[in-house]
Amino acid sequence: MNPLQSPADPAAEPQLGTLPEWNLADLYSGLDAPELAADLRRALDRSVAFEAAAKGRLAGIVAEGDAAGFLAFVRDYEALGDLMGRIGSYAGLVYAGDTADPAFSKFYGDVQSRLTEASTHLIFFELELNRLDDAALDVLVKADDGLRRYAPWFADIRKDKPYQLADEIERLFHEKSQTGAVAWNRLFDETLAAMRFKVGSDELALEATLNLLQDPDEAKRKAGAEALAETFKANLRTLTLVTNVLAKDKEISDRWRGFADVADSRHLANRVEREVVEALVAAVRAAFPRLSHRYYGLKAKWLGKEVLEHWDRNAPLPKDDHRVIPWGEARDKVLSAYGRFSPEMAEIAGRFFDHGWIDAPTRPGKAPGAFAHPTVPSAHPYVLVNYQGKTRDVMTLAHELGHGVHQVLAAPNGALMAPTPLTLAETASVFGEMLTFRSLLAEAKTPAEKKSMLAAKVEDMLNTVVRQIAFYTFERKVHTERAAGELTAERLGQIWLEVQSESLGPAIRFSPGYETFWTYIGHFVHSPFYVYAYAFGDCLVNSLYARYEQAAEGFQEKYFALLSAGGTKHHTELLAPFGLDATDPNFWSLGLGVIERMIDELEALE
Repeated sequence: MNPLQSPADPAAEPQLGTLPEWNLADLYSGLDAPELAADLRRALDRSVAFEAAAKGRLAGIVAEGDAAGFLAFVRDYEALGDLMGRIGSYAGLVYAGDTADPAFSKFYGDVQSRLTEASTHLIFFELELNRLDDAALDVLVKADDGLRRYAPWFADIRKDKPYQLADEIERLFHEKSQTGAVAWNRLFDETLAAMRFKVGSDELALEATLNLLQDPDEAKRKAGAEALAETFKANLRTLTLVTNVLAKDKEISDRWRGFADVADSRHLANRVEREVVEALVAAVRAAFPRLSHRYYGLKAKWLGKEVLEHWDRNAPLPKDDHRVIPWGEARDKVLSAYGRFSPEMAEIAGRFFDHGWIDAPTRPGKAPGAFAHPTVPSAHPYVLVNYQGKTRDVMTLAHELGHGVHQVLAAPNGALMAPTPLTLAETASVFGEMLTFRSLLAEAKTPAEKKSMLAAKVEDMLNTVVRQIAFYTFERKVHTERAAGELTAERLGQIWLEVQSESLGPAIRFSPGYETFWTYIGHFVHSPFYVYAYAFGDCLVNSLYARYEQAAEGFQEKYFALLSAGGTKHHTELLAPFGLDATDPNFWSLGLGVIERMIDELEALE
């Protein structure tokens, strides 16, 4: 039996069929596996030995022109990253499977502490690399085939050079993260996992309650929204404290490192220029009236209302097909859509189903939402979804499998260069989702069915573009105001309502209680300012898909080359073969125009 199995959520549908739970044995056979204990010891021993061998020697090795010695250190460092990444991935996936289990929580915390102890001995390496003379390092790298492979990584880490601190300060930041940001992240996760929402006679977990907001019955949607508001309000004091502490923690780090703007550290991590993100945000905010305001006005009419209540925003249309889609059918829909684009893409995605790489059921304590975890290049990714049989769940499955395919293709770059910046990390996921949507739309048999599917896709795109840019605006305001002092729960609620009103428009009414809905957005806690990457990816893929529809020669080959590049190239290099340039202000208008034309098409169907 999978050690993560626990009773299914009482709201789960019996029509879903057998839902897979992931098999983590490809990483480790269990929490008490001898090989895991051995790897934890090995991670510390090898890290200590690496520090003893390499610390203080890099400048001399470069000066001597010793390419073989330098390459050996780089490869040892990469191997340590893969080893510790495997251990950390296993602990994180176990914990995500049931964040409410005290044994899993302890295991996760203990592993994180031991990995921090080991990795503390490695902090010096990148700091010392960035103190090397640029010209001398370039000469050494260009002269050796083995080092030349790592040239993109050397160039990438040197972008962090202006923001590095002294070695001892970096070490202090690293060690204290376990009792700082990491601990507050864990408190947030465990608080959400413990929440129960009373809907009628049922006590539901977060994911099942959020699912009610998509129910065809308005009474159920309203009951779900009111239950969310009631429980969020009961936990407001804790979640307000978490938000204030993490915002202050980030402000301290940013100030010490010399970042000028609250989001600059995220832009640096994403390897994207602030000006590019600002152009994206400005373009999306300018399009609010043409997109979300207009669409929700139409939806209010379709539902026979003057305005939509906030719990109606993701409601299905009156003639929607409300049937539950069994897991096997969802699998076939996604793989057939992938296969029509590329048999290789379908084959890679099929591995996730065939080899136990997916965890699909909703369970009490399971992490909400969905993700694809790349783990490490020596293993393979895993996908988590909370599958409940809706069309949106099929699209979520397609989205996360797109991530998985991307991660598989990028893995040969190795532990140092496989990770993709977040701005491009959403490319394959959104593209896979678009392939699946177009496939399903082609199967629509009636105008009503086509309208329903178009509306659902527009709503997904609004959630990905408009809503995520509103989230980004919310974060900017919160972090900017936090610099002057703590924000009260009331003030956080005010900011939330301001950005929601601006982005969603006058056709949606926010009832009392909605001001607390910022509390469950995990990205605010785990990855500050991550959210704009979704809008970046959606607009990028809209433009990319247009190139695909034009049947440009060799599109699939160029697309696979983009995914296979991992983190070895800048977004300008990756998009150039498609004739696209994210630094061009008009680029974002192209992507937003796709959404606008879909809304035009919906109006034409009236």
